Amino acid sequence: MPLPNAKMKINKDGVKFESNVDAIKYALVELERAALRDTAKFIRKRMIEKLKILPGMKKNKRIYSSSQYWVRKRETDLQIGFKHNTWYGVLQELGDRGQPKRNILRSTVMENIDEIQRIQAQYLSALSQEKPDIPSEEEYKSPEGEE
Repeated sequence: MPLPNAKMKINKDGVKFESNVDAIKYALVELERAALRDTAKFIRKRMIEKLKILPGMKKNKRIYSSSQYWVRKRETDLQIGFKHNTWYGVLQELGDRGQPKRNILRSTVMENIDEIQRIQAQYLSALSQEKPDIPSEEEYKSPEGEE
């Protein structure tokens, strides 16, 4: 994603208007993507711990390459899944072709919902730190003294 446009400044009759809408939009998108990326890293790490318990997978490197996540820019969403259609990937999640249904991905997400919320809350608090100072209704007074 390209960097936001510079702040637009307009001088009109001694009044200076500054627009930082592009910078705020950019910050929102980047904070959302960063939160999704950290969530995906956490879920993948926990998922690999569960996959290592399976027979024959303790020292195997296939599970690292088969479990992946994708944070898509245009759709701004997160996809976590298995890359290969193998017994240690999709087949053990869904329970197909002689494999029992293990639900490793689904159970990992369900067990860690509180941690996922905590990770994403860190980024929401970062969003409130970037918020420009906006006066509340009690503090605002119009130039003529009216409310």
